[in-house]
Amino acid sequence: MEYLGILSPKKQEKLETSLLFPLRNIVLLPGITLPIVAGRSRSVAVAEATMLTPDKQLVIASIRPEAAERLEADENAEIESLEDLYPIATLAVVQRLLRLPIGPIQLIVEGQERIRIEQLLQIDPTYEARFQRLPKLTAEGAIAAGSKQQTLDALTGAIQSLWREAATLNSNFPEEVLAVLLNAEDPAQLAYQTSILLQQEVPKMQEVLEQENLEALLRYILGCLQREIEVYRLRSEIMGATKKEIDQQQREFFLREQLKKIQEELGELDPDSKEVEHLRSQMLSAKLPEAAQKQAKRELARLERVGNNSAEGGVIRTYLDWLLEMPWNKKVEDNLDLRQAREVLDADHYGLDKVKERIIEHLATFKLKQMAQASLAEESKSEQEQEKAQENYCVGTVICFAGPPGVGKTSLGRSIARALGRPFERISLGGLRDEAELRGHRRTYIGAMPGRIVQALHRAGVNNPVIMLDELDKVGMDYRGDPASVLLEILDPQQNHSFRDLYLDLNFDLSPVMFIGTVNDLSRVPPPLLDRLEIIELSGYSAQEKLAIANTYLLPRQLEKAGLPTEAVKLTSEALAEVIEYYTREAGVRRLEQQLGSICRKVAVGYAQGETEPKLIIPEQLEELLGPKRFLREERRKLNQLGVATGLAWTLQGGEVLFVETVLLPQGKDLKITGQLGKVMQESAQIARSYIWSHASCLGIDLSVFKDNGLHVHVPAGAIPKDGPSAGVTMITAIASLLTKQVVRSDTAMTGEINLSGEVLPIGGVREKVLAAHRLGIERVLLPKQNQKDLVDVPEDVRKQMEFIFCEQIEEVLNNALLKHDGVEFHAKDGHQQRVLESGLSAFR
Repeated sequence: MEYLGILSPKKQEKLETSLLFPLRNIVLLPGITLPIVAGRSRSVAVAEATMLTPDKQLVIASIRPEAAERLEADENAEIESLEDLYPIATLAVVQRLLRLPIGPIQLIVEGQERIRIEQLLQIDPTYEARFQRLPKLTAEGAIAAGSKQQTLDALTGAIQSLWREAATLNSNFPEEVLAVLLNAEDPAQLAYQTSILLQQEVPKMQEVLEQENLEALLRYILGCLQREIEVYRLRSEIMGATKKEIDQQQREFFLREQLKKIQEELGELDPDSKEVEHLRSQMLSAKLPEAAQKQAKRELARLERVGNNSAEGGVIRTYLDWLLEMPWNKKVEDNLDLRQAREVLDADHYGLDKVKERIIEHLATFKLKQMAQASLAEESKSEQEQEKAQENYCVGTVICFAGPPGVGKTSLGRSIARALGRPFERISLGGLRDEAELRGHRRTYIGAMPGRIVQALHRAGVNNPVIMLDELDKVGMDYRGDPASVLLEILDPQQNHSFRDLYLDLNFDLSPVMFIGTVNDLSRVPPPLLDRLEIIELSGYSAQEKLAIANTYLLPRQLEKAGLPTEAVKLTSEALAEVIEYYTREAGVRRLEQQLGSICRKVAVGYAQGETEPKLIIPEQLEELLGPKRFLREERRKLNQLGVATGLAWTLQGGEVLFVETVLLPQGKDLKITGQLGKVMQESAQIARSYIWSHASCLGIDLSVFKDNGLHVHVPAGAIPKDGPSAGVTMITAIASLLTKQVVRSDTAMTGEINLSGEVLPIGGVREKVLAAHRLGIERVLLPKQNQKDLVDVPEDVRKQMEFIFCEQIEEVLNNALLKHDGVEFHAKDGHQQRVLESGLSAFR
């Protein structure tokens, strides 16, 4: 025998002893009859021992929740002490014991009265309890304790009234149960019956059992019943409202579920039906817009009719997969922390301060618009007002990065997506000629697919990614349509909220998408499309900037790709400068990174063979690692030559230096132009010849030269197409040098457009052209006066090393470009050019 509790001898004399049955998950109340199950060996022993006693009494005590969890987790666990049980329990009588052929023993027990367990005994194989009977809860006892009969009657009546209301709310409420409740004469018995019917949890039912006063018991039960009735009333109202709003889709769902169960029972559910049911469940969980859901239901009905194995069934199934997997309502929250955005841009890109500032300004505007949109949406009550607010604030510009290859346009877009916390998708438009590539193919065609925009959204998985439209200037046009026209709709905030892909044949809202474009040549972008873009120009890098980028970004990245530690390869500044000069010729740094990657891979071969000493690369090792120099440095013409001038040009790869050569053709006629020059450049040559011819007397040129000789203008590198108006001053200088017999200064380069009035007009690409002149060691540059403002974009170290001369008239160009003799200078006065002799003046101003 084991005693689980200690009592004084005097107290033990007042106690009774009975078998104890621990009960989980329920509380037995006085006057209540319940079936209980004896599953454990000790419980079975208690049940059998009880049936052998004359009065068949036993104590039913509820187990505390924490102890119940321990017993459920371990089948061999036992009650360890009185602390595992609630001390207030019920003395019960076993009315019947049922032995089933299979399964545990079942007891039918009836609660008699409340008791308090004072001591728990473990007598193998049973439990016994020493207990004390508690007073019954009666009206007389409550009145003796200070309660009024009217209060007790009112509480009892209130409980019965609530049960009448419950029966009204629930048409399935049993009439027999309601009759028992309304005819109950004992208030305590009514309270206990109410507690059982409310199916309360063990702690709450135990609190009912532990009530020491009838009034307190009735008040507690009334509060519990009121809460349940209120919850049931609200549930009934909600169910009633919901029942009215159940649409055809839900009714069909229930009916189809029933049909599916019937077919499963009959064995008639085929794989096609299972596939359709799977798609239907996907459709219900996808939360499609109304139009998309209607289309999905229609296609699903067609799939049921034609079957999954038919050709048409495969087309429908593919369409439904696209329709259900599109991110109609899925989006990511934007991270609009401008400080973090700046940190991301600085970490990913060197320099480009003006470009970064423009991007931050764009994101700041984007942030303010979203805040205003959210504020207005909160104030808007109706859905129409909210949609109107959405339309008003979704309007914004599409930024487009313009610049030569390799300057970081695509990576800037990727950095913007990373700063915002959005997925990034890139769509290459180079060589695109079919508008169906963007808008999708109609499903009537075999192998039809959605357009690239919808595919990008499908890959991103959200409806507000950052989508980069790469190479906008490479979009073509042929008999299949004009993709640029589709881009007008995609990039126009007033139209793209209802973009219709021909494959889906549904409107998709593209207004949450942030589109970013990139171009190399803005002149090839159609004007209507260009009007929808906010252009941010990225110029080429100077040699010093390339050195910094290579050391900070490119070399560490290539070392990581090659699997080398960061100290494995170092290049001296001289070696890196020679890689830039002799092995790359570009405005960006893409080719430079490729060359650094080649060096790292060659070092990795030795590193893998055990040569782990750090390598310091010097200029003398470059030919061994990279081969012969790929680009010989284009030297400026060191000799002052007659009829040869140095010009500056802009290309997609950055700035370039070009030479214009002229010769007279004795007994020849007209003007001959070679060097694969475009129409605009040919016209510049004709303007230059015509200007000099018309002002021959002012320039000191004999008119017979034009009558007796032809003129040949050539621009070397004839395999490369050239065009543009900025070579005008170079051509007129070369022709003037040839005809006036005055050589052109070899340390001077020039650029600018001319007209027949003798004006020097502004041009573009000043930064790239100046950097090209600096690479060749040219010390003086002649620029149009109106381009003086553009020098701010030229790196300061380059500006300090060069002299810039700004010209408004052709005469200023000739005075600064030609090495004059006999004190000759060219002037313009009152609109006419005169030849003025100024002997004694220096040849250079």
